[in-house]
Amino acid sequence: MADETSLLIDLTEQMLAAARQAGAEAADAIAVSGSAIGIDVRKGRLEHAERSEATDIGLRVLLDRRQAIVSGSDLRAETLSTMAERAVAMAKAAPEDAYCGLAEPEQLAKDTDHTVLELNDPTAEPEATLLQQDALAAEDAAQSVQGITQIEAASAGYGRSWRSLSCVSIAGTGTEMERDYDGDSRIFQSDLRRREDIGTSAAMRTLARLGPRKPATGRFPVLFDERVSSSLVGHLLAAVNGASIARGSSWLRDGLNTQVLPAGLSIIEDPHRARVGGSRLFDGEGLATGRRAIVDQGVLTGWTLDLASARRLGLQSTANAARGISAPPSPSSWNIELSSGPQTCDALIKDMGTGLLVTSLIGSTINPTTGDYSRGASGLWIENGAISHPVSECTIAGNLRDMLRSLTPANDARGYLSRVVPSLLVEGMTIAGA
Repeated sequence: MADETSLLIDLTEQMLAAARQAGAEAADAIAVSGSAIGIDVRKGRLEHAERSEATDIGLRVLLDRRQAIVSGSDLRAETLSTMAERAVAMAKAAPEDAYCGLAEPEQLAKDTDHTVLELNDPTAEPEATLLQQDALAAEDAAQSVQGITQIEAASAGYGRSWRSLSCVSIAGTGTEMERDYDGDSRIFQSDLRRREDIGTSAAMRTLARLGPRKPATGRFPVLFDERVSSSLVGHLLAAVNGASIARGSSWLRDGLNTQVLPAGLSIIEDPHRARVGGSRLFDGEGLATGRRAIVDQGVLTGWTLDLASARRLGLQSTANAARGISAPPSPSSWNIELSSGPQTCDALIKDMGTGLLVTSLIGSTINPTTGDYSRGASGLWIENGAISHPVSECTIAGNLRDMLRSLTPANDARGYLSRVVPSLLVEGMTIAGA
């Protein structure tokens, strides 16, 4: 790990030196390296195995308020020099951008020891045979549940900073076949859920979908299951993204300091949670990250900003710049948590009377300017506060402003996810079914 880090630091220093030699006024570079193993099994046998290893590097150069980015995976010194020369030539031909630029030295983070965040499992890389055993165990657990006709796939994977296991099962025959899944992904192998639990859960979810009907058309309460509820918060996060606000293309462009969630609900961003993939001590532009309330007691408190969007809006960056090897920094959210409520999901089902419990969303038509919302959905129909039957082939629609202001959260959020969001009840949405 230490040798790999030293290699990446050396590569970025080489790129920056080449950029200066090529005539760049300023530059930043990023290098990433990693390996991954993926295993798929089916019918008790290995079906697919792959391994990938790569080191990639990206360079951004700035010249006369113009910028250009190049990236590659050829790490030879002569190639790095050629990349830098091409980047400078591209910057000379690029349009002027008054808001691009690097952070000032005093803005840069001083504490860069990421070991406190535990973002890498120090245990040895697992053998492919161990991954295969995990996948086979999950498949066997799902197949052993009565009513499951076949397993579409069971997969296990390993990467430098994650370990994953999933299973997809199928029930029914012919045109009445249904499928569902379960899975888990963690940084530490010791945190991963039991493989048998994942397989069994996938099977039970699949059986619950058998014999679906189309729901009635009308206006009903809709409960977004915890597996899909984070998508609602995701739409709000997209609307407060500084790039969208600067363009004036967000449905929340005039929403600062206004009520966007029910009073008492907050959205907290905390990039310093241990063993969570969205954690970091500094952002893609080198600024120190910190905990902040995006929504405080229902009121929107600010935008999500990188340096460029902050300059456009006359504000300070919130240290939310994300950076890849082939694109300039852009605003992005880190670890997010929405306030939980006092009730269980079952209690919300009982209280909602008649409506839809959404367990799966299909496609989307979201107008980013108006907030109009329409998505295909399937799930379980609730009648008189109890699950009646599965439903599919329906559309749910509303407006995000109204939907978010009427949320009632359950208390079933998974605290280890990067987005910690419980099941969410929306008081009334239009359901188009039969």
